[in-house]
Amino acid sequence: MATDRETRGVGTSVPADPDWLTLGQAAKYLGVAQSTIRKWSDGGRLTAFYTPGGHRRFRRGDLDAFVGSSRGAGRTRPLVLIVDDDADLRELLRTNLESEGYLVREAASAQEGLEALDEEPPDLILLDVMMPHVDGWEMLRRVRERHGVEAIPVVMFSGKIAEDEAAAAEEAGAQAFIGKPFDPEQLLASTKQLLRA
Repeated sequence: MATDRETRGVGTSVPADPDWLTLGQAAKYLGVAQSTIRKWSDGGRLTAFYTPGGHRRFRRGDLDAFVGSSRGAGRTRPLVLIVDDDADLRELLRTNLESEGYLVREAASAQEGLEALDEEPPDLILLDVMMPHVDGWEMLRRVRERHGVEAIPVVMFSGKIAEDEAAAAEEAGAQAFIGKPFDPEQLLASTKQLLRA
């Protein structure tokens, strides 16, 4: 007799097979955080199967179907590049954006951000102002040199919440400026608005 879990399409055991991935493997396969995979599966957006011990397993085919053609040049979901030297903040942003369906790439420095930009231009850049070596202002200048002023929207962040910072960001070619700490809902609203535009 089928259990309630099985009748919902969630099996109680998973065969040892290379097509089945653990939570960590699935997160790595999709290039997202494990917490994002959990949110997607808990919310019913991504099918998860459970071992008798309660561990999640994912079919590689289900993961491929979930992302569809979102990888590379044929991607259908917007790509957001987060450039910030604070790993905790990057994780917070990534989790919130991925749960809304965005693809996310992280860079811990301006140099990493510029390299990521050369590999695949994103649809939006979230850029911290205060970073060691090359700061956000210099990265913004280089982005504008390489891609033009209107090509890629940029949202800048700073611990300084001064009117002159916001004005300087706009003058330098950023579409928005948000002071830290910020409300993730405000960030998501700004991100969606810019990506729609």
